[in-house]
Amino acid sequence: MTLSTAKSTKAPVREGGRRPLGLRADVRNLSLLGVLAVLVAVGGFTKPAEFLSSSNLQLVLTQASVIGVVTVGMTFVITSGGIDLSVGAIVALASVWATTLATQEYGFAGILFTAVVVGLSCGLVNGLLIAYGGLVPFIATLAMLASARGLALQITDGRTQIVTVDSVLDLGVPDAYILGIPPLVLVFAAVTVVGWLILNRTTFGRRTVAVGGNAEAARLAGIDVRRQRLYLYLLSGLCCGIAAFLLIILSGSGQNTNGNLYELDAIAAAIIGGTLLTGGRGTIVGSVLGVLVFTTITNIFALNNLQSDVQQIAKGAIIVAAVLVQRRTARHGEA
Repeated sequence: MTLSTAKSTKAPVREGGRRPLGLRADVRNLSLLGVLAVLVAVGGFTKPAEFLSSSNLQLVLTQASVIGVVTVGMTFVITSGGIDLSVGAIVALASVWATTLATQEYGFAGILFTAVVVGLSCGLVNGLLIAYGGLVPFIATLAMLASARGLALQITDGRTQIVTVDSVLDLGVPDAYILGIPPLVLVFAAVTVVGWLILNRTTFGRRTVAVGGNAEAARLAGIDVRRQRLYLYLLSGLCCGIAAFLLIILSGSGQNTNGNLYELDAIAAAIIGGTLLTGGRGTIVGSVLGVLVFTTITNIFALNNLQSDVQQIAKGAIIVAAVLVQRRTARHGEA
């Protein structure tokens, strides 16, 4: 009788532990949707003709696509308990390397291939230094940030590299839109879907969460933690390479200043979306909503001719608020 009573009391606790987690995720996503609705209302009120125009909405989604692809990769890294401060610099390096005259001679394929390979190579270096070199992610990726920025500046010599390949430039014009949707947005959507499936429906995703939750426990469970971390930084580098190609299409050029502060935007979007900064929990949907929130804020600031420094202060405040909310939620979860 005592055994049956114990069983009957344990089952609801276990199930009840799952429901609040799902409810918190739903509430968080609904809250972000509410924030988006408020921002749309603000934009529509302050600049109704400009903000609500189809061309501006397409612009918001297009700009969100570039940083959004980077954020998908960042979400995986943060979920594993890591961090990548080099994403913006990798995007810059990939964009300028892919737009050199030598690369452009190979046309569309050459630019795409170069951007992806540069991104993967930088991710490989980060992964090897962190997983097998024993460096702290903060230090390793900070070193990559400085090195990639310096190399990008050396390649361009401070000048803008103009893209002359028509097949690349044509993807950025309205004639290339599919049912009114820019190709860049479709790529972002595809990366988001693939990222969600990998994180939520594959062994790789479960291993990522396990490593972020408790790396030692994951190792004892048979997970090769070092190899998993290497793969995660490769994934982040791949996303940076894809984002660099999208940025080349969007701007029609390669510059060493590309990707400036992308690391801030990607980390902020992932955190306010619900990904734990300490690892162990990640959400692709929340990260995408976070990207849309920040991109909409940027667009509203630009339309109202507000200074960019105020925008950065606002983003910093949002990051702090999101982390404080996460810590408060974690304390209530433990209580």
